[in-house]
Amino acid sequence: MMQTLDKDAAIQTLNRILELELAGVVRYTHYALMVYGYHRIPIVSWLNAQADESLLHARQAGELITSLGGHPSLGIGALLETYQHDIGDILRESLAHESEALAAYYTLLDCARDRDVRLEEYARAQISAEQSHLDEVNKMLRAPGQTQRYIAGEEA
Repeated sequence: MMQTLDKDAAIQTLNRILELELAGVVRYTHYALMVYGYHRIPIVSWLNAQADESLLHARQAGELITSLGGHPSLGIGALLETYQHDIGDILRESLAHESEALAAYYTLLDCARDRDVRLEEYARAQISAEQSHLDEVNKMLRAPGQTQRYIAGEEA
């Protein structure tokens, strides 16, 4: 039997997701502008695709907020300018950002589980996408030939 959804909690979590995804748009766009060097073109292309996907995710969250009768936030998640524009620094910051977004989607899943199938399925799909992004960034942070997962703080 389905339990009652706490709409206020769902809207609050979706607004957090909206803000994180909008921060992703700004973050990835900024990163793409700051890439220099021989490998610029494929990295910029990847970063711009991440920005586009973040905008899509923000729109999806906003549509769900309004479907639930809520008001989409005009806020944006934290944007920390580290002035570190080495590709490794950018990827480590991306890893932290994607981890935060993943946690927000898990919060939504907990809120929606056995209460709202649509939100539950949305959360699961986004968790899968965010985990794939984390895995991709993790592989990019590894040295060529390194098979062990990258762990922040253990760089050589």
